Amino acid sequence: MLLVANLMLFFHVGLATQIVMVVLFLLPLLAAARWRTALNFGVTYAVLTALGLLDLDTLGLPWLHVVSALAVGVTMMLPCFITGAYAFTTTFARRDAAHHVPEAVVIPCGVVIRFFPTIAEDYRQIRNAMDLRGIASGGWGIVRHPAQSLEYILIPLLMNATNVAQDLSVAALTKGLGCEGEHTSHTKIRMTVIDWLVMIVVTVPLALDIAGVM
Repeated sequence: MLLVANLMLFFHVGLATQIVMVVLFLLPLLAAARWRTALNFGVTYAVLTALGLLDLDTLGLPWLHVVSALAVGVTMMLPCFITGAYAFTTTFARRDAAHHVPEAVVIPCGVVIRFFPTIAEDYRQIRNAMDLRGIASGGWGIVRHPAQSLEYILIPLLMNATNVAQDLSVAALTKGLGCEGEHTSHTKIRMTVIDWLVMIVVTVPLALDIAGVM
């Protein structure tokens, strides 16, 4: 699905095809009980699509063309975000290691899957510390105090990101992801009929759009 989403961006599919594809991409998130994530992506896509379709000249708001153009650009990339979110929130590195996947792919994937949740946890801890000290506290504190937000949030996160990546790489190697030989897993890993069916279903709209049918 992630590959098809990137191909959508490359071929610049029509709006009808894009809507169908986004709905298909949201279904696996719902099936995986990621209700909140699916709802956020769905609402975001609907709002950005509506902004992109507005006739700003008729409304007398030509200055909003920049917002409309930005909304169109983000809408085109949103399918990649949806499929990426599904891949990272439902995939575990230990399961990837059991596949016949090269080490050069397994280790980076194992690091990336754990990297963003770790950074998100660091961000929450920084925000809690700032709220405790009354620095840019509240929901709009970051917007009201951009300089403080840059100093107290962005800089620590960037400085810590390198250490997090190194620690996760060491942890992945310690758990045997880089060991040679066949890896095993307690979870049964194989392609099922549903997997093949989903792959076919998400590919058909793209193929029809490229062929000029949709």
